[in-house]
Amino acid sequence: MQKILIVDDDSTLRAALTRYLRDRGFIVHNAASGTEGFLSFTKDTPDLIVSDVVMPEMDGFELCIRIRNTAPGQLVPFIFLSGRCDLEDRIQGHSIGADDYLVKPFHPRELIAKIEAQLARTHRVHAEINRLLRRAREERLQGQPQPPLPLTPAEEKVFWEVTQGFTNKKIGDRLFISPRTVQTHLSSILSKLSLENRSQLIRYAFENGHKPPQNAGKTL
Repeated sequence: MQKILIVDDDSTLRAALTRYLRDRGFIVHNAASGTEGFLSFTKDTPDLIVSDVVMPEMDGFELCIRIRNTAPGQLVPFIFLSGRCDLEDRIQGHSIGADDYLVKPFHPRELIAKIEAQLARTHRVHAEINRLLRRAREERLQGQPQPPLPLTPAEEKVFWEVTQGFTNKKIGDRLFISPRTVQTHLSSILSKLSLENRSQLIRYAFENGHKPPQNAGKTL
């Protein structure tokens, strides 16, 4: 059974979502704040997280950032469920690593659809990564050289960081540049490689047998 973590300071909504999801076969854990949510995450990594944005102690944005900065949290689907419907809030949610953003009020069936879609996508990503890892190992054993990357030195450093699953903020911290600069490089990388998103970039790296050089992660 798949585990869902609900993080929201509205106890009535938490209880309703917990009942609704359990009735549909999910194991549900819940937390009343970002701090409680992160503690629950570290104790028992869920298959998916649904979180409010505005909460006491630690808000949903900070929770998402902290989870994305952990190894287990790199590929866990994260859905914001919030009363904040401004475009900037939605953009911020996606930019820090959320996979979807649903505005309250909402219909439970829509949330279920989004949850099932994200879980199915994660399953495909994990299966594809495992397949590509096997293929890359086989190709390395055969001594096939890596094809060159059509990137600038700065873009190539960001490329390797992205393939390791780091968020823009984490990459910025590691390379001592701003998240905005990271996003600029990432947009250029995706354009040059004719890719659409981070998942496709990771897949590209594995399919072409790329592995980070020894100096990956050093400052630009």
